[in-house]
Amino acid sequence: MSATDIPPPQSPGSGVASTYRTGRTVMALMLREMSTRYGRSPGGYIWAILEPLGGVFILAIGFSLLLRNPPLGNNFILFYATGFVPFILYQNVSTMVARALKFSRPLLRYPVVSWMDAIIARFVLNALTGILVGHIVIFIVLMLTDSRAMLDVMPILTVIGLVLLLSLGVGMLNCALSGLIDAWDMIWSVATRPLFIASGVLFLYEDMPRGAQDILWYNPLFHIVGLARTGFYATYEAAYVSELYVVGFSLIALFMGIVLLYRYHRDILTR
Repeated sequence: MSATDIPPPQSPGSGVASTYRTGRTVMALMLREMSTRYGRSPGGYIWAILEPLGGVFILAIGFSLLLRNPPLGNNFILFYATGFVPFILYQNVSTMVARALKFSRPLLRYPVVSWMDAIIARFVLNALTGILVGHIVIFIVLMLTDSRAMLDVMPILTVIGLVLLLSLGVGMLNCALSGLIDAWDMIWSVATRPLFIASGVLFLYEDMPRGAQDILWYNPLFHIVGLARTGFYATYEAAYVSELYVVGFSLIALFMGIVLLYRYHRDILTR
C-alpha cells in the first residue's frame, strides 16, 4: 500500500467539535425565531398562551349553550380542552416544521447551516413552546372548573410523545412536498380543513355511526385525542386507540420526508 492510499488521521475531537458546532447552529436558529416571532410583538409569549386558552373557553361556552351535557363528564371546558390542546400542538409544530426551509432560506446559503439544522431548531423550539403552553392551559382549566379530574400521567406523557412524532413526520414530508410542488400548500390546506372536526375534538368516537368510525379510525389524531381523554377521565377506555398505528404512520411519513429532503433539498432551496 502506497502512502497516498493511507487516509489522513482524524483529530480525536473532530466528532465532538462537529456535534458542538451543530448544537450552536441549532441554538442560534432557535434564538432567531424566538426574536422574530415573539420579540417584535407586544406581549410576546403571552399571546402563545392566550390564543389556545381563548379558543378553549369560547368553543366550550358556545357549545354549552347548544347542548345540555358534554359527550364525556360534566364539564364542557375540560372536555374540549383535552381534545383541543393535543390537536393544536400537532397543528402548530407540523406547520412550523413544514415551513422550516422557507423561513431559514437566507441562512442556508452558509455552509455551516444545514437543512437538518433548520428543521431541528424549528421542531425543538415549537415543541417546547407547545408543551409548556398546553400544560398552562390545562392547569388553568382545572383550576377554574370544579371538574375533580383524576389525572393518569402515563397516557398524557404517551400523548405528548405521539403528537411530537406525528407532527415531525408530517411536517418534514410537507416541507419536502411544498418545496417540490408549487400548489402543495393550497392542496394540503383544503384537504385538512375538516381535520378539526374529523379528529374527535368535539365528539367521541363511540358516538359516531359505524360507517363514520370505519373511516375516521385511519386518522391518527383521532387515536391521540382519545388517548388524551383517558388520562383525564378514569371511566373512559377508548378501546379503539392503537398507539402502534400512530407510530407506524408517523415513522412512514418521517422516512419519506427525510429521503425526499436529503435527495432534493438543494433543488428546493434554489427554486
